Amino acid sequence: MNGAPRALRRLAPRTLRGRLSLVALTTAALLMTVLTVVFNAVMDRHLQHQADDELRSRAAAVATTVDTDGPRVRVLETADDRLLDANVWIYAGTRLLEGPPSATPGSPPARAAGRLAARREDACATVRVPGRGPVRLCARPVPGRRVTATVVTALDLAPYRGSAGTLLVGSVVLDVVMLGCTYVLTRLSVGRALRPVRTMTDQAAQWSAVGSDERFGAADHPAELARLGASLDALLDRIRTVLRHERQLTGELSHELRTPLTRIVMELDWWRARPRTAAETAAAQEVIAEAARSMRTICDTLLDDARENALSPAAAPGTTDVVSVLDGLLRRLDAPDRVRTALETRTPVPEAGVAPALLERILSPLLANAARYARSQVTVSAWRVPGAVRIDVVDDGPGVPEAFGEELFRPGRRADPGDGHDGAGLGLPLARRLARAVGGEVSHDPGHAPGARFTVSLPAG
Repeated sequence: MNGAPRALRRLAPRTLRGRLSLVALTTAALLMTVLTVVFNAVMDRHLQHQADDELRSRAAAVATTVDTDGPRVRVLETADDRLLDANVWIYAGTRLLEGPPSATPGSPPARAAGRLAARREDACATVRVPGRGPVRLCARPVPGRRVTATVVTALDLAPYRGSAGTLLVGSVVLDVVMLGCTYVLTRLSVGRALRPVRTMTDQAAQWSAVGSDERFGAADHPAELARLGASLDALLDRIRTVLRHERQLTGELSHELRTPLTRIVMELDWWRARPRTAAETAAAQEVIAEAARSMRTICDTLLDDARENALSPAAAPGTTDVVSVLDGLLRRLDAPDRVRTALETRTPVPEAGVAPALLERILSPLLANAARYARSQVTVSAWRVPGAVRIDVVDDGPGVPEAFGEELFRPGRRADPGDGHDGAGLGLPLARRLARAVGGEVSHDPGHAPGARFTVSLPAG
């Protein structure tokens, strides 16, 4: 049952160009078929009207030779009598007065002429004569004072049928030529119209493979291609973002895991260098376990961040109102009761050229550290400088120890691991990495006192 549709699907063109050409050809074929049928029907009717007009003209000419003024019908002789007598019957009532010399009594034209004469009105009829084809007959009454005559003329329709057949053949040939031209022109037009699409597809495939910055844009493109270009540009942005995150994650994992792996290798080399006591073995095992836990924390943190970037639109470029993001972060900040927060801004209201979620991830570790170590006050300031946005996070806590300044942004490093606060030492490195990924920076001011001041610099929106 499904064999025929499956075969039709196999025969259908595989390309859009072929399918559009087939649709155009089918539509043109249907339209031309309808036009051809209508045209030939109209022409056939027109030719029949021409034949009828010819017959009526001849009947009118013959009627001038018929005298119906007397008590009986008389046929007058004229110079062109032989021409007028060709295919002409003259009846007095239903009695035949004259007929064409070539007509055989009882033939189809003669019988049809008798029937038309009996009707005594203007009328036409068509009969088929074996061996000759259709013959058209028309009757014209000739009224008189006492008697009425009827002139019936006949005309062979073979020349008219021949003309109709010639028109039919010509129209069919013209239809075939037009269909061929339609198919060729449609393929050429569709191919030309789809050429930019094919070019854009090849360029998109090439750009996506290398993460290129090239984009199609919407300029100098028709509306349809502009929409396609915008869609491809958005897709290329997503692909580039994914590739960048993949390279970034790979580089960060290799960089961040190098330090704990080095500690593990060094501890193992030291432990195998000579026999160790049970206390030394336990100490080495603790160092290795701590390094392994650090590796797991680093992996979990980086993978969670990469997963959020992949699933969130924050990875795509955007513009963010810095004040609204800071206001929301400060309202949600889990700060001790003794610590107050303040937000200071300058006009014009700064906008950063990053997505809101990305700005939150950059600022969250800084605000969390400030609230954790502040004694009574955390102040956040935001203002705009030429081409960038600056955000200061200041607290009045103990500040960063001078000896720890160089390791402040190294993953897994903490100034005082025993200060009673949770943390893996990854917040500040992550904030700096995210800021640098969008062309910004996170820095610490070692000269600020008392407390600590961290400055975030991001591209302006």
